[in-house]
Amino acid sequence: VRVDASLGEGWFYEGAGLYRHVWMTATDPLHVAPYGAFIQAAPHGAGATGKVEVALRNQSDTPRQARVRMTVLAPNGLAMARTERLVAVDAWSEGRSEADLAWDAAPLWSPADPQLHRLSVEVELDGVVRDAVDVPFGVRSAVFDPRRGFLLNGQPLKLLGACCHQDHAGVGAALPDALQVWRIQQLKAMGCNAYRAAHNPATPELMDACDRLGMLVIAETRRMSSDPESLEELSTLVRRDRNRPSVIAWSIGNEEQTIQGTEVGAAIARTMKRVVNRLDPSRPITAAKDQDFGEGVSRVVDILGFNYRTPQMEGYHARFPDQPIMGTETGSTVATRGEYVLDAARHIVPAYDREHPWWASTAEEWWILAADRPYIAGGFIWTGFDYRGEPTPYNRWPSVGSYFGAMDSCGFPKDNYWYYRAWWRPEPLLHLFPHWNWEGRGGQDIEVWVHSNLDRVELFLNGRSLGAQSVTRNRHLAWSVAYAPGVLEARGWKDGRLVTTQRRETAGAPVALRMSADRLRLVADGEDVAMIAVDAVDARGRPCPRAADLIQFSTTGDGRIIGVGNGDPVSHEADRADRRRLFNGLAQAILQTGRQGGPITITASAGGLRPASLRLDARQTRQST
Repeated sequence: VRVDASLGEGWFYEGAGLYRHVWMTATDPLHVAPYGAFIQAAPHGAGATGKVEVALRNQSDTPRQARVRMTVLAPNGLAMARTERLVAVDAWSEGRSEADLAWDAAPLWSPADPQLHRLSVEVELDGVVRDAVDVPFGVRSAVFDPRRGFLLNGQPLKLLGACCHQDHAGVGAALPDALQVWRIQQLKAMGCNAYRAAHNPATPELMDACDRLGMLVIAETRRMSSDPESLEELSTLVRRDRNRPSVIAWSIGNEEQTIQGTEVGAAIARTMKRVVNRLDPSRPITAAKDQDFGEGVSRVVDILGFNYRTPQMEGYHARFPDQPIMGTETGSTVATRGEYVLDAARHIVPAYDREHPWWASTAEEWWILAADRPYIAGGFIWTGFDYRGEPTPYNRWPSVGSYFGAMDSCGFPKDNYWYYRAWWRPEPLLHLFPHWNWEGRGGQDIEVWVHSNLDRVELFLNGRSLGAQSVTRNRHLAWSVAYAPGVLEARGWKDGRLVTTQRRETAGAPVALRMSADRLRLVADGEDVAMIAVDAVDARGRPCPRAADLIQFSTTGDGRIIGVGNGDPVSHEADRADRRRLFNGLAQAILQTGRQGGPITITASAGGLRPASLRLDARQTRQST
């Protein structure tokens, strides 16, 4: 199989070549058609109902009559409902079997508790099972209400979302399956409960992770068009993902500025909507628009998606009170991780929540508006992670990566990550920034911010109080502090009790490296990966926030480094390499297992610094991590 990717089509890096799995499926001539098993499950009291459709394909010269057996399995594996049907299928044609099932005691799927059922389908001919498929699904209700926003299982749930492209530092668009899972885990740790696949169908493996981990999804097709190829791509997306409890809406387009406000655009949208509704009548459609609100496509879609223009949402709701709305792209705040002074010559953007293009907003601005208006279903920040291409505001060499992410291209958090985590998760949080290494700026004022969801925060410099401030919901705290080296400390109170503290200390010169991994136990399948983080520390073990040492990676055992990165949007270092320079104190390596198993040791070294090593264990069977 060869791919000609010499002509790019996206305004962002889409990848090239075979960067996803390619499978060859061998079946009996009589089999379930690809993506041909579909169940529309819904809560019913303490139980559930399910309308099952199975498409059979007979690729032989002989008409067949098959027995189709359908079984619903609970999350614990117990069979809860079953039925069977006889289906006649002519030669070289398709037949269809339908059934209505009901069962008791159905645990609901939700982001907090992603309970997965399974639909098992067996096709029997002449007493022999010729084909069998196993389809995960979830029991849940999902409704977009024009006044109450998004409701999951009958309860309002604000969509706390992120838009994400499909690439990662070190590996481009060819992400190992375990890295797909890791990225969803990082978003959940930030507080996200929703994911918008921008601007193309996500991999099945990422969608599997969303189902298993509890991440709601806006599934998006690549092109808003009614040509045969585009409609076939849309049909494949819907058939592939319509069983997934994570999917709550289908997006048919993104910022199609030449047609989205026209009657031509409306006609295209109606055609696409008919295709979706025929294949999946249970979910609404949306489109992400940045202008022409109320015109063209707006009149066709079930949910109107606002790309930015957040202040216009209130007026739109007043004009069209019966149409649900959400922020399909919000924020677009730009930042360079670990930088706090604007330097246009070096293409650096400070990481305070302040810099954004003209069309966008700060994190605070859009979230304050959305959080207090129930009719806004939620929003999807642009973006969860930095990505290759679109290096706004420096759309020129040497910038090669975006600045939009709440995390950089490695998944290292920027400071806005902690803003969202403070207000999107319930746990007490206090995040103090910037770092406290400002050589040559003694006595000069440094802007100090705190993101916290506590009641009150007091700031100290070298043990001296700089004053306490009360926290206003969804807003940050700020002090202007005359720089002196030492210890900057924030103390946070809740209900009159000291809950947590955080310190930023002036670090000395780096003397050693430190290394960590997301997991130490891996699967020896030639595909599993561990995400390795490296930083530099001084003689007292304090992180060095400005370290830029060149790190050399080496491994022993049956493992290899498949990519490296550091989150620097200006870096031109090789991705597939055994070395990477620290960027503002951090670098990442992606370690992949072989198939033999056994211990794997990865070592990071740098000139003049004490090296760091980690030992990982790869086994040939799945294990608890």
